[in-house]
Amino acid sequence: MSTHAADIHDGDTRPVLSRMLGGSAGRSLGLVIALVALFIVGTITAGDRFASFDNILTIIRFASIIGVISIGMTFVITAGGIDLSVGSVMGLATVVSTLSWVQNFASSSSWIVMVVVALAVGGAAGLINGIVIAYGNVVAFIATLAMLVASRGLAEVLANRTTQIVNEPGFLGAMRGELIGVPILIWIFVLVVIAGWFLLNRTTFGRRTVAIGGNLEAARLAGIKVKRHLMYVYILAGLTSGIAAVMMLARTTAGTSTHGTLYELDAIAAVVVGGTLLIGGRGTIMGTVLGVLIFSTLTNVFTQNNLSTSVQAIAKGAIIVVAVMLQQRFANRSRK
Repeated sequence: MSTHAADIHDGDTRPVLSRMLGGSAGRSLGLVIALVALFIVGTITAGDRFASFDNILTIIRFASIIGVISIGMTFVITAGGIDLSVGSVMGLATVVSTLSWVQNFASSSSWIVMVVVALAVGGAAGLINGIVIAYGNVVAFIATLAMLVASRGLAEVLANRTTQIVNEPGFLGAMRGELIGVPILIWIFVLVVIAGWFLLNRTTFGRRTVAIGGNLEAARLAGIKVKRHLMYVYILAGLTSGIAAVMMLARTTAGTSTHGTLYELDAIAAVVVGGTLLIGGRGTIMGTVLGVLIFSTLTNVFTQNNLSTSVQAIAKGAIIVVAVMLQQRFANRSRK
């Protein structure tokens, strides 16, 4: 038997197409088909207004904020963790960056101050999460649940349960503008997606994240500083929450403690539907993007057809259950 033939029999003997469809390409193709199917349903039921360029931009704009949060969540779940605080941290960042003294300082210097403050709040919250989880050995679910409650409470105290209006014209002018006809918010989403994809797939940081999620002890024995890396992963999730806060301020022109309510659940749903394993060890940025777009398109279809949000919630729940069942099937197949 030739060496070439031996290699074939020693490896995966399935046809090339079968191997591709059974891997990440197949999962992404399934998500694309689901997205196209939703788009066809929307076009049929809602008519030309659904397929219009403006409505497509609306769908992507609606997906952009939760999409940015979901990119950070992808890294956390890939590393075998979970972050329930991202929505509350986003809300806290919108409140802190719209405090009167922050806006006054921004007016006398630059609107970038508001952006820096939002990112600093998000990064600080992520740092606290990372230290408590990695070095304090607190379960991620409990640690981030505590941050969820604390962030929301602090936001309410700082805002005195009121809505703070963005009064900085420089910020509004820059963040609510367009570039070649596409809103700046969408461009921010695109840039975060590109950066997230590169970080996960083309850097040592991404490979270490996958390794830790796949087998934490093996990663430690391989020389990876697991605790420090986990801290970095949660800081990254916090920073994406800060970016999302800036985008939310641009979209609503207001900072409030209610921003980001239940966004953590939407982010987790998008990540899981996109193909990232809940148990860690496998993550996909493009899958997450497709998951976010699927839910955003689904919401738009229901809105265009004046259908109940309750029915929409049922449909979303069914999609999540199917996605988790498929994940379990793929995971069991990979163990064989």
